[in-house]
Amino acid sequence: MTSSTSLFIEFAIEKKVLQFGDFITKAGRNSPYFFNLGKFNDGKSLKLLGEFYANKIIDTKIDFDLIFGPAYKGIPLVSSVSVALSNKNINAPYSFNRKEIKDHGEGGQIIGSPIKGKVLILDDVISAGTSINESYTLIKKNGAQVVGVIVAIDRQEKGENSLSATQEIAKKYSIPVFSIITLGDIVNYLETGNSFNNELELIKNFQKTYGVI
Repeated sequence: MTSSTSLFIEFAIEKKVLQFGDFITKAGRNSPYFFNLGKFNDGKSLKLLGEFYANKIIDTKIDFDLIFGPAYKGIPLVSSVSVALSNKNINAPYSFNRKEIKDHGEGGQIIGSPIKGKVLILDDVISAGTSINESYTLIKKNGAQVVGVIVAIDRQEKGENSLSATQEIAKKYSIPVFSIITLGDIVNYLETGNSFNNELELIKNFQKTYGVI
């Protein structure tokens, strides 16, 4: 586990983005942890979040022309990441979609730069894959190419079959899916200290039941 990974987990715990307890996932599973990117809800947090994503984008060396964020959480995300990239001398255009097509003013479904070229999708987490599927369809409809997806966390748990939700998306569209952290990273982080022994045991049991390698 890299120092950047540890810093992101600490950042997420501090802001209560990563919480431990008893939660129900979209799949109806009892989960001992929950990750809510919406808790990065102030200027400093958003700035740091954008920097973590920007660093991940650079680390992947993926070739892209535009970053795209699915509404709603993807809207502040691509905005902050675009600014963070510009601070690294990468001027990346960005766009995001409306949930409903606007029929007045400038109209349309897309806000920001026109969707064209190689598009990198940024999202918080892939659960059922709904927002990624919708984004992929929208991007292809505009004649552009999806070259990858970057999310904050890969939960590394089984989807409809033996693959995780991120693996299913990668296989379905033949694109790479990257994450800043994984559930495995969280386990490794919790193993380094004595403050989360109970949480660690519950997460390990969850991994045994629903996890994928």
